[in-house]
Amino acid sequence: MTLIENFRAIEARIARAAQSAGRDSRAVRLIAVSKGHPAAAIRELYAAGQRDFGESYAQELEGKAAELAELTDLRWHMIGHLQRNKARSVVRHVTTVHSVDSIALARELGRRAQAIAEERARRFGPEHARLDVLVEVSIAGEEQKGGVAKDALAELLAAVEAEPALRLVGLMCIPPLVDDPAAARPYFDELAALRDAHGGPERLPELSMGMTHDFEQAIAAGATIVRVGTAIFGERPPRRA
Repeated sequence: MTLIENFRAIEARIARAAQSAGRDSRAVRLIAVSKGHPAAAIRELYAAGQRDFGESYAQELEGKAAELAELTDLRWHMIGHLQRNKARSVVRHVTTVHSVDSIALARELGRRAQAIAEERARRFGPEHARLDVLVEVSIAGEEQKGGVAKDALAELLAAVEAEPALRLVGLMCIPPLVDDPAAARPYFDELAALRDAHGGPERLPELSMGMTHDFEQAIAAGATIVRVGTAIFGERPPRRA
């Protein structure tokens, strides 16, 4: 299948999963995870109507953003672990960071976003003068993955809200990799329950959860954002050191 055929197939699967869950498919946003893939592929998907793209590495994001700068309504999302020393670079390019997992990172992003708020408003529109932030939760307590511990979530949410240049929009998680996608469902349900326990959709409207392997399970659990890469772009080439 071609890239566009893959893309249309994922759109159809999202629509079917939403219908099966009694939800409107328009309530589920697809982020095409483009990390490791060339700007030409992003350009092709953009021409087919996709606007939201996810990257995990600040340097790769910078290069692609420069190469595709004329696509002014393309929306970049930082979905990977973010070091504080990369915050300045990232806030210049993304509308949303999905992986805030510490108070220190929230404060650094807030400081950097505040410094270029006017530039962000000109570049992305007034609604994105503030940086949209999702807090990543360590849903299974895996040490090798990022995310805030569940018992520290309330404090981090409050810290994000204390930053005037940030806008708290939701929660994100990456469940353990399992062979059976259905085994991921309890983790997605848990993230939805955490959202309800910490202010509900009014405070945390977005749930970013579900990837190529398990996004249909995530939609059934209430995901509003799914992050799909391999099923659209194919396998990523090995990352160069």
